[in-house]
Amino acid sequence: MSKIKMNTPLVEIDGDEMTRIIWKMIKEILLEPYVDLKTEYYDLALKERDRTDDQITVDAANAIKKYGVGVKCATITPNAQRVEEYNLKKMWKSPNGTIRSILDGTVFRAPIITKTIKPFVKTWKKPIVIARHAYGDIYKDVEIKVEKAGKAELVFTSEDGEVIRKTIHEFDDSGVILGMHNTDKSIRSFARACFNYALDQKIDLWFSTKDTISKTYDHRFKDIFAEIYETEYKEKFEANNIEYFYTLIDDVVARIVRSEGGMLWACKNYDGDVMSDMVASAFGSLAMMTSVLVSPDGKYEYEAAHGTVTRHYYRHLKGEETSTNSMATIFAWTGALRKRGELDGIDELAEFADKLEKASIATIEKGIMTKDLALLSEAEEKRVVNTEEFLIEIKNTLESM
Repeated sequence: MSKIKMNTPLVEIDGDEMTRIIWKMIKEILLEPYVDLKTEYYDLALKERDRTDDQITVDAANAIKKYGVGVKCATITPNAQRVEEYNLKKMWKSPNGTIRSILDGTVFRAPIITKTIKPFVKTWKKPIVIARHAYGDIYKDVEIKVEKAGKAELVFTSEDGEVIRKTIHEFDDSGVILGMHNTDKSIRSFARACFNYALDQKIDLWFSTKDTISKTYDHRFKDIFAEIYETEYKEKFEANNIEYFYTLIDDVVARIVRSEGGMLWACKNYDGDVMSDMVASAFGSLAMMTSVLVSPDGKYEYEAAHGTVTRHYYRHLKGEETSTNSMATIFAWTGALRKRGELDGIDELAEFADKLEKASIATIEKGIMTKDLALLSEAEEKRVVNTEEFLIEIKNTLESM
């Protein structure tokens, strides 16, 4: 049969380790036989980021701003051990953090639900979507390691010369200092993205910070959300019979665990990073979570929400068989292809993305899955397959649909 044609390129962002291997397999087995892929390719492998002084990451983000849709493989954010392992020039920042800062978007993460894998939290009956603010906080921080006694100060100097100065701490020995920021503009974009998503999906929006402790920083988030809700969204929410609810983050955690699910949970950057992994694991697996970054001006970046699966990668390098779950990476591709089809008016492309997702879920529900899912599945008959076999089985399901 003839391949589906694309008009505008997708921004294709390659990554590291086992997910890089899976990326290539997905393209060869599930995409290229059916779609005449048109992509603008950026290699964000750690060595390439090091070679280009991380300019390749900035270029990839700007390409998404140009073309509107990108799809990203998982990448390594180096720590001290990785710097030594890869002989890097420096400990480069998170590429996800860099891209998110440039696009100034909100990350929406939702679990991939199958009939045969039940949530660990027995009360959960509906998906919980995490909205993660994707700008600032510790992902754009400045840090100092203090080696001796001295005074740390927080200083702001305005354009007109006014100086605000506060003492952070007077050290009598070594320690560490962290400085972070956010902007009203970005917080407002985050709030509107969350309100719009909740309206689009007709689900309640829960938002949480720790404003009782962070009486300026976190309280600013709370105030902006409240202001925008009252002036722009209250009537729309009431008309759709959905609720905006604010409380402290520790209270939301307790409420979420006792809930049926079915809400959008908006979190600040770091909170969303942590809580999205918790929600994904409780629904079954980190490899069963979709993730999309949405910018205020309607640019989209789809990615796998998990890491690079290092342990499987080193087994792969030894020639050993792996059984690595590729669902989140498949859904990153389907999300990007669907959005590209929607934006370009190519119904065939969007329909193919829908069918591939259904085929992937149907394969698991038939009892054919990777090892991690076999440990969770309640299917009566289960067959564990390796990394490549799983993709071939999805292809077989797709072609039989």
